[in-house]
Amino acid sequence: MKAATYALALAASLTGANAYWKGFNVQATLANGACKSQSDWENDFRKMMSLPGGYSSMRVYASSDCNTLDNAVPAAKATGGQILVGVWTEDGAHYDAEKQALLRAVQTYGFDWVVAVSVGSEDLYRGDTTASTLAQQIYDVRGMLSTVPGYSTNVQVGHVDTWTAWVDGANTAVIQASDFIGTDGYPYFQSNNGNSINDAYNLFWESVDNVRNAVNAAHPGAWVWVTESGWPTSGPTENQAVPSVANAQQYWSTVACSAFNNGHTFWYTLQDFSASPSFGVLDSNGNPLYNLNC
Repeated sequence: MKAATYALALAASLTGANAYWKGFNVQATLANGACKSQSDWENDFRKMMSLPGGYSSMRVYASSDCNTLDNAVPAAKATGGQILVGVWTEDGAHYDAEKQALLRAVQTYGFDWVVAVSVGSEDLYRGDTTASTLAQQIYDVRGMLSTVPGYSTNVQVGHVDTWTAWVDGANTAVIQASDFIGTDGYPYFQSNNGNSINDAYNLFWESVDNVRNAVNAAHPGAWVWVTESGWPTSGPTENQAVPSVANAQQYWSTVACSAFNNGHTFWYTLQDFSASPSFGVLDSNGNPLYNLNC
C-alpha cells in the first residue's frame, strides 16, 4: 500500500464513529514556554490515547516553529499517532520555512502519519491576507507535496478558519482551492445574547450547517471538518456564556460527543497553561478536568 493512501485507507476501514479522525488541538510549548521535545510530544500522544474514546490524532498550528514537525512526527511514528499539520502562511520567509519543514518531514517519514495539511489558520478571520493569496498558497503547498515519492491526491490540503469567514462570499476562492474545509466555532464567543450553555448545542450546529451550505455551493463534495470548538472552565463571562467546569462538561457531553460521532473533529484543546479563558480538558498534571466519556 502506498504510504500516501494509508491514512485515508485506515479511516475507510473503520466503522461508525471510529471512521472519523478525532483528536485535539495541541500547542507546541510547555507550561514554562519552552518548546516541546520529541519525548514531550510522545507524552501528549499517550495522554490522548489513554482517554476514553482512544484519540490518536492531534492538530498542530505550524511546522517549523519550535521545530514542531522535527519533534512531533517521530513522536507520532513511535506511538502510532497522526497529525493534522498546520503551515503558517504569514510573512514570506516564515512561510518558506514552514514549507521546508513539511517537505523535510514527508521526505523523511512518508505520509502515513499525515491526517491532512491545513495551509493557514484563521487568516481570513484576522484579515491578514486575501482569499486569492491564500488560495494560491494552498495550491502551492499541494504542488510541493506532489513532488514527493509516495504522494497521492488522497493527501488532503485545505484551510482552517472561523465559520463566519467561510460563509463570507468574498472567501469563495479558498473553498474552491481546498480539499477539506476546517471550521472553528465557539458559541461562547458569539455576540448574540442567546449564547448560554443551554443555547450552545443549537448555535454550534447552526454554524456548521451554514458552512456546509456555503461549501456545497462553491465546492460540492468538499468535506467540512470541525477543527476547533470548546467551552472554557474559567475566564470572563461573554454575554450569557459562563465559563465553569460544569458548563464545559455539558458542552463536551452534548457538542463534542455529537461532533466526534458525525465527522472529523479536533477539539480545543488538550491543555493550556495560565490562559484566560482556559479551554484545556486536562489539568497541569495531565488529568481530565471533567468526565470525557461519550
